[in-house]
Amino acid sequence: MASLADVRQAIDSVDEQIVALLATREGLVRQAATFKKDEQGVRAPARVEQVLTKVRALATERSASPEVVESVYRAMITAFIDLELTEHRQRG
Repeated sequence: MASLADVRQAIDSVDEQIVALLATREGLVRQAATFKKDEQGVRAPARVEQVLTKVRALATERSASPEVVESVYRAMITAFIDLELTEHRQRG
C-alpha cells in the first residue's frame, strides 16, 4: 500500500465483506434459534466455548491475534444471543 488512504480503502473493502458474512451468520443463527426450546438452549455455554476454541486456533493458523479474534467473537456471540433471546421471548 502506498498511503494511509490506500490502507483505509482496503479496510473499507474488508468491512464490506465482514458485514456480508455477518448477515449470512445472522440468518443461520435465526434458523438455529427455531430448534432451541428454551433460554438455556439459546445461551449454550458449552457451544460458545467450543466456537471460541475453534476460532482461536483458526486465528493462530492465519497469523492473527487469538486474543483479538476471541474478543471480537465474544462480542458477536453476545449480540447474537441477545437477538435470539428477544425472538425466543416474542415467540414464547
